[in-house]
Amino acid sequence: MADKKYVKDLILTAIKASVQAGKAILKVYESNDFHTSIKADNSPLTQADKNAHNVIMQILQTTNLPVLSEEGKDIPYSERKDWELFWLVDPLDGTKEFIKKNGDFTVNIALIENNIPVAGVIYIPVNGILYFAEKSIGAYKMDYLQWMGLEIENLEFLIDISEKLPVDKTEIFTVVGSRSHMNDETKEAFEKLEKEHGKIEIISRGSSLKLCMIAEGKADSYPRFGPTMEWDIAAGHAIVTAAGGSVTKIDSSPLNYNKENLLNPYFIAKK
Repeated sequence: MADKKYVKDLILTAIKASVQAGKAILKVYESNDFHTSIKADNSPLTQADKNAHNVIMQILQTTNLPVLSEEGKDIPYSERKDWELFWLVDPLDGTKEFIKKNGDFTVNIALIENNIPVAGVIYIPVNGILYFAEKSIGAYKMDYLQWMGLEIENLEFLIDISEKLPVDKTEIFTVVGSRSHMNDETKEAFEKLEKEHGKIEIISRGSSLKLCMIAEGKADSYPRFGPTMEWDIAAGHAIVTAAGGSVTKIDSSPLNYNKENLLNPYFIAKK
């Protein structure tokens, strides 16, 4: 990749985009009057998704890098297959959580280099918590109170006032997932972990927050035996990796991005 200043400028731009997108999402979220339509894959789409996408695209286009976004995913593989450096974006990850109004939704922006996530930003609009990471600087978490009156113009300053990840240790082996949405393969994975570690604790979280828990050290394992798309996990993948963890296919082989089919294989994240 290019020099460190260029990389830091890119991360700063992604942070700005995520925060501005979060503001656009909250305007819809707090209005209590939003229309929901159904996307081609039967998942819900709200005006908040569209507004966040427009905000992010406007800001990221200043970097002159291509953008692959959930809300603009119809770029032909023949056009994007040779991209060496690009943005991979989910403007609103957790639309179902958004509609349920439980707060577990995020803005995800990842920087992909040679099919690997090298930097990631995840922003939680409802509480202003920000996660950001890049392989050479590490992974960080910033809480809401630190945002008050803060101009986002200096990445070094943001790093100085953020917590470096991981920050927690689990006493009981902790798996993030959901017993209520468990297929046979997930159940088998949980049972295998119970045999290996004795008693385990299972925590349920929505959207990319499961990967954030791995990066923080609040969870030890996140096995995913269900459908996800590349933009769902790329930013979290970068943050977990920068925090010293791993995100791989179930057989421990690398998880690559910008595939012709953007559906992810089953994977496991570990701290």
